[in-house]
Amino acid sequence: MTDIPRGGFVLMPPRPGVCPVCAVKHDPAQPHNRDSLYYQYRFWAEHRRWPTWVDAMSHCDVKTRRLWTDALRERGVPEKLLAEAEGEDGRREVDQRE
Repeated sequence: MTDIPRGGFVLMPPRPGVCPVCAVKHDPAQPHNRDSLYYQYRFWAEHRRWPTWVDAMSHCDVKTRRLWTDALRERGVPEKLLAEAEGEDGRREVDQRE
């Protein structure tokens, strides 16, 4: 057994057949599940901050990002959390290697 640092834990790989980034089954052209605990902790481990919906949809095309930002606005997600997602080049660099 591998020693786990005090206060730490090991993130197990997601099960087969789900997104390797967020551990949820979704079309690859759609955003990652920002609310997935796997995605949150994986993102934190890499970037030392919690992911936003903009991060979750950074790999999506402009049309998809606009559809999602409209839907998130309708559900009350604050405008400041969505502003970066709509631009023509609104993709954030953090997810580009995935």
